Amino acid sequence: MTGPGRSPIAAVVTQSPKPLGRKKTLTYSPVDKWGHEHGVPIYYSAEELIENTPDATIGILASYGEIIRKEVINLFPQGILVVHPSLLPKYRGASPVPAAIANGDELTGVSIIKMDEKVDHGPVITQFREQILPTDTSDILRNRLFEKSAKVITEMLTPYAQGKIKLKIQNEKEATFTKIMKREDGFVDLLKTPPIEIERFIRAMSSWPGAWTLVKLNPTDKTTRRLKLLGSHVEDGKLILDLVQLEGKDPVSWKQFKEGYNAMQFA
Repeated sequence: MTGPGRSPIAAVVTQSPKPLGRKKTLTYSPVDKWGHEHGVPIYYSAEELIENTPDATIGILASYGEIIRKEVINLFPQGILVVHPSLLPKYRGASPVPAAIANGDELTGVSIIKMDEKVDHGPVITQFREQILPTDTSDILRNRLFEKSAKVITEMLTPYAQGKIKLKIQNEKEATFTKIMKREDGFVDLLKTPPIEIERFIRAMSSWPGAWTLVKLNPTDKTTRRLKLLGSHVEDGKLILDLVQLEGKDPVSWKQFKEGYNAMQFA
């Protein structure tokens, strides 16, 4: 946010373009594309702001994925506002949306806080609640939360800048934490986990790291194969797999998979 009479956005910070796909095509983030289209300066690291500081009073951070140093925070006279998809202090950290779905929460929300030196720790400026739908995956819910956040933060920026909003300190005794998800975190044991928990877990793990389990394609196999679990539902208390993908193969329905590997076993 800049001063009066100027563009409201002084610069954007986003990930640098990366080669993706088999052809290694250089791909730009949506923020990068927006910056180019609107003639807004683009930075590929928060550290670059120290060397070439934009003329801005407020910073806004969402889904950035890196720790911001105090030196960067101090560049903005009215602070950096963090858009975090949980009702802080619940679910601090990198994976609040998967945690809420996997744990069976009926409500989640977004907290907009003023950044300090600790992760998701700063005082709360405003929050809103959002119902978690039975069909929500992490991707769907996260997108919905951030779309609503854009409207909320637009409406509260001016009163915040004018000092009309009273910030609320988070209750440390109520803080819970989430972690950076790795591929291994997507494993679920279908033989030992209750069906309703598996169904929620599959939705929670989309699209990263993805839910998966291990199978033997026939009883004599000494090796196991990774089976991605792409969709499921619970019917009469039983888990029904809808869509799966054997490593190295295309996604197929559970019926098609069983027809092709009728002797398979969960490992």
